[in-house]
Amino acid sequence: MTSHPNPLARLNGNKGQKRFFAFGEDFSPFGNSVVSPTLTAAFWMVGSISSFSAMAVAGRELSGVYDTFEIMMYRSAVGVLVVMTLAFATGAWRQINTRDLGLQIGRNLAHFTGQNLWFYAVTMIPLAQVFALEFTSPLWVIVLSPLILGEKLTKIRALAAIMGFVGILIVARPTVAGINAGVVTAASSAIFFALTIMLTKRLTRTQTITTILFYLTVTQLFFGLVMAGYDGDIALPAGQHGLLLLVIGIAGLVAHYCLTTALSIAPATVVVPIDFIRLPVIAIIGMLVYAEALDVWVFVGAAIIFAGNYINIWFETHKQA
Repeated sequence: MTSHPNPLARLNGNKGQKRFFAFGEDFSPFGNSVVSPTLTAAFWMVGSISSFSAMAVAGRELSGVYDTFEIMMYRSAVGVLVVMTLAFATGAWRQINTRDLGLQIGRNLAHFTGQNLWFYAVTMIPLAQVFALEFTSPLWVIVLSPLILGEKLTKIRALAAIMGFVGILIVARPTVAGINAGVVTAASSAIFFALTIMLTKRLTRTQTITTILFYLTVTQLFFGLVMAGYDGDIALPAGQHGLLLLVIGIAGLVAHYCLTTALSIAPATVVVPIDFIRLPVIAIIGMLVYAEALDVWVFVGAAIIFAGNYINIWFETHKQA
């Protein structure tokens, strides 16, 4: 995910590589005023939280017309247009290369799978429950990184992972009758997002953000076309649906860019608590838009998941200091 514990912090934090967008961590919404990194990072996190929430609502609205493969196909198509337009406008297209192609495909297959599971989950269970389970991704990184990255599983990391799994049980609250399919898919999406994070960490050692985003959008467009069109029936966008698909495509890119930029400005110990605001925000949206009940146990479980994440980040940060 290394000076920041979160590997996403590296994507835009490398001063040596050409920036993909016209502005980033050096851009301040407050002009030339002297503003703390925390406040600037908080501004970027508002964009991230808003975009993730918009993507969840748009995905649920479209679920009655499009399957998850079609949603991912159109999201990726929008992404290709945006990425290539910016790449050619900035000259960053010259950075695109075919090195690490197998790793790129593996990473994007993991992300494609996780995102499909996530879109399915937002149609099955309350939005707050989806987001709470999604927050376990960093904890899955702790569990899987010794196998994939060869990193050491310390006592603190083990404690953080255990706390995360306790939080999952509280959020999911399995019964004798079984676990809701939406809970299973939401939790599974977090595992695939964790795989994506770890493979991203490996790619950022040799690849630029331009190359990573290019292959992300192009390969996922291919995966989407294959999975959505295998039966010869792809629903075409029309009217309001086209607008919502556009929202998903743009919001997905904006959300991750804002999050990455925030992590490049302020420590993860600052950004992660701000990102956690996504949970009450989406819970309120779910209550107002879909009449979803505010489940106190979702917040209790999410708080334990957050605590596990924060403990790990705090110790990792102070270990490197």
